[in-house]
Amino acid sequence: MIYYIIGIVSLVIFDQLTKLKIENNLFIGDTIPVISNFFHITYVQNRGIAFGVFQGKINIISIVTIVAIVMLIIYFFKTFKKSNFLERLSFMFIIAGAIGNIIDRIFRGYVVDMLDFRGVWAYVFNMADVYINFGVILILIEILLKSKNNKSQN
Repeated sequence: MIYYIIGIVSLVIFDQLTKLKIENNLFIGDTIPVISNFFHITYVQNRGIAFGVFQGKINIISIVTIVAIVMLIIYFFKTFKKSNFLERLSFMFIIAGAIGNIIDRIFRGYVVDMLDFRGVWAYVFNMADVYINFGVILILIEILLKSKNNKSQN
């Protein structure tokens, strides 16, 4: 259990350090091409949620997010002994990502985004978003593995 808590704290710290670095070194809208026309570091302030929806509804978003984080943490602790490594890892990443973004919403009033894959899509995101998506992918892999195991046992 302690390793997952340390993992969550470490991921949140890394997320916040990347956001702090962006805020302290770039102005809103500044972009640094890493791979020209494909990947840029672009400073964006997202006052909504994923893909910029619900812009300006930060109070409602924050309340819903805090409730979701608390529910995730409760579920994580209640199912910890029954869950396997992949499930634990997925929840560690999702919880860390949710905490990273709620810290921004509470203390900044917006979420700092900077990862800009122009060659893939039009949205800019951050490390916390990466954590959440990685956690969801791990859950999907776990579901597929369980489904495959159930089919092979029948």
